[in-house]
Amino acid sequence: MKIPQLTPWIGNKEYKAIKSCFDNNWVTEGPKTREFNEALLRLIGAKYGVFAPNGTLALYLGLRALGIGVGDEVIVPSFTFIASATSVEMTGAKPVFVDVNRRNFQIDVTKASRLINSKTKAIMPVHVYGTVCDMDSVMKFSKKFKLLVIEDAAEAIGVHLKNKHAGTFGDIGCFSFFADKTITTGEGGFVVTDDEKLYEKLTYLRNQGRKDRGSFIHPFIGYNFRITDIQAAVGLAQLKKLEEIKVRKRKILDRYKRLLGGMDGITFFEPDQDAEIVPFRTCILLEKAHKLMNYLREKGVESRTFFYPLHKQPCFIHLQKERSDQHDEYFPNTIFGFEHGVCLPVFPTLTDRQIAYICNAIIDFQKKHERKKR
Repeated sequence: MKIPQLTPWIGNKEYKAIKSCFDNNWVTEGPKTREFNEALLRLIGAKYGVFAPNGTLALYLGLRALGIGVGDEVIVPSFTFIASATSVEMTGAKPVFVDVNRRNFQIDVTKASRLINSKTKAIMPVHVYGTVCDMDSVMKFSKKFKLLVIEDAAEAIGVHLKNKHAGTFGDIGCFSFFADKTITTGEGGFVVTDDEKLYEKLTYLRNQGRKDRGSFIHPFIGYNFRITDIQAAVGLAQLKKLEEIKVRKRKILDRYKRLLGGMDGITFFEPDQDAEIVPFRTCILLEKAHKLMNYLREKGVESRTFFYPLHKQPCFIHLQKERSDQHDEYFPNTIFGFEHGVCLPVFPTLTDRQIAYICNAIIDFQKKHERKKR
């Protein structure tokens, strides 16, 4: 049996939505995009929002609107996808990495005070694997050190902490609609804020330094960060499925837990008590994680490691030469996650038969491993 890591849940509804753009002869950013924007703001509960071509550029736009640039430093968890850090680099600023907790690998601000200096301007909590960081702690920390807060909520659309949507706690929140996200437009990003002045900056930055199309007067430097109505049409169709996607993903996670819950040596990624989860992956931790992934590959199952530590990435290794606080001893939980974590499929169309196949393979692997230990 072949089981991919991801299969987007797209079909006739998305196809018809795209066709409507051609029927109306409007494929650039237009009425569908406005409708998608309004629907997302209702869902998220933010006052203002703008689109970006992808999640990385959404973060870049957010950072630029906050005034982050050359000479600044932004605190970023070492446990996240690399775009969280490269978006900081794009502004000319420098990402400085901090460890995460071992419970669910969200940013640990108790380890961030040592990073603060006169160059530190912002902190970027990243809501990984479909749940939400401890934003109460993040906001207290940011207030204490007078930091701006930009939330990387790429994996957290439709997810809440104490009835407040991810991405709405800080100054700016950023989302992604890549193919592996809870809802997809293929590519695409979204930036939200409740600050009207930040919204105005975002508007200029993403639209060639002007507010309206058709004008050739550009008050500011800006860029073309627009999307298309074709993408927005797909997004609207996906939004109609969101509640069903959430239900399906949680049922899939529950089934994994029922089938693997009794296995010694396997633990599941868990959200904080007051945090919602819409699983981005089914995340488990065990001793021989990388050997298990090789075994699953032989069985036709695609899996993924947890994130490779950003402080160890070859492109950021120079930070270890520049700073004594960017070495392995400061990142035990990030390293533990990479060494022990396995991401299993959780896409909405995953069947009970496929889940059983994956779990049986894991059980077989664990039994063989236990026999070898004896």
